[in-house]
Amino acid sequence: MFHGTITKELTSHEEWSHYNDNMIEDQKDFVFVKFSGLHLKSMENLQSCISLRVCIFSNNFITDIHPLQSCIRLVKLDLHGNQIKSLPDTKFWSGLKKLKLLYLHDNGFAKLKNICMLSACPSLIALTMFDCPVSLKKGYRHVLVNSIWPLKALDHHVISDEEIIQNWHLPERFRAYNHRLFFNFCPALKKGSTYGDEINNIKYIVSKINEILAHNSPVLIVQRWIRGFLVRKKMRCLRNSLFLKLLISFPQSAITPLGRCLLMC
Repeated sequence: MFHGTITKELTSHEEWSHYNDNMIEDQKDFVFVKFSGLHLKSMENLQSCISLRVCIFSNNFITDIHPLQSCIRLVKLDLHGNQIKSLPDTKFWSGLKKLKLLYLHDNGFAKLKNICMLSACPSLIALTMFDCPVSLKKGYRHVLVNSIWPLKALDHHVISDEEIIQNWHLPERFRAYNHRLFFNFCPALKKGSTYGDEINNIKYIVSKINEILAHNSPVLIVQRWIRGFLVRKKMRCLRNSLFLKLLISFPQSAITPLGRCLLMC
C-alpha cells in the first residue's frame, strides 16, 4: 500500500491489517485513508493518491503537508494533533476545490498572516484552529471569518451575521457565540469507521450547518421572505393572466358577474 518510511511505521500497528485486507493495487484508486495516532512523520507517499476524498492523519508527528497538493479531490482533511507550524501558499489551497471540512486544531500555527492562505480554498465550509497559538491572538476569529469568504463555521460555532457585517449589533439570539450557533462538527473519531460512514458524516455536518444558518441568520431569513414574496407575486400574475385568457376564449354573454369579480382580485 505504501512504501519507504511509512511502510515500516505502519506495518507494526494492528490497524494496518484492516487496510491490508482491503488492499488496492493502485494507489491512484484510494479514496479514504485513516492513520490516526500512529506516530507518523511523513505524508510523502500520499502524492500518488490522486483520487483521495477523505484523509485522516490526526495525532501524529506531521510537519509538512505539501505532498497533499496532488490530492485535488479531497473533501475532508483531518490533521489535528500534529506538529504543523506553517501552511502551504495559496496555490496549494486553490487546487483543493472540493475541500469542505478542514481540521487543524492542536497544531503549532502562530502567525495569522500564514493562516490567511486558506482564503484561496474556494469551497471551505468548516474549519477548526482552536488549541493553536494563533487562536489566542487578538482578532483571530474576525480575521479568519472575513478572509475565508465561503467559511460558515469556525471552532464549534457557526459564523453569525454580526461577525461578517461591520458595526451591526443584533439581538441576543443572532449574536456571535450564541448557544443556538454552537455545533461540534469535529467529534471524536470512531474506530472502524468506513468510507461510507465518513461521506455520510460530511453530508450531515454540511446540512446541519446550513440548517443552523437558515434559522439564525437575519440575512438569510430576510432573503427567504423576499424570495417567497416574489414567487407568490409572480404566481398571482400568472394565475390572473391564465384566467384572463380563459375569459377571453368565452363569449362575453357567458361571463358571469362572479367571473368578473374573480378577475379583479
